[in-house]
Amino acid sequence: MPFANIKIPQAALSRAQKAEIVHRLTAQFVDYFGEAARPHTMILIEEVPDGGYGRADEIFIVPDAYRTRDSVTEASG
Repeated sequence: MPFANIKIPQAALSRAQKAEIVHRLTAQFVDYFGEAARPHTMILIEEVPDGGYGRADEIFIVPDAYRTRDSVTEASG
C-alpha cells in the first residue's frame, strides 16, 4: 500500500488545497505503481499546532496573515 505522511502548520492550507495534495500524490503513486495502487493509496495530512515544531532554533508560530479563512469556519463549525 503506497503511503505518504505530510505534515503542515495548522490552518496553513484550505480544505481544497489539502484535497488537491491528496489527488496529486495519489496520481503520482498510480504513475509509479499502476492503477491497481489507487484504491490502496493512503495520504495522511497532519496539521501541527503552533508551537509544535521549531525552525532556525525557534518555536514556529504561523502568522495570522498566512492562515486560511476556512480554518476559522472549521473551528466554529
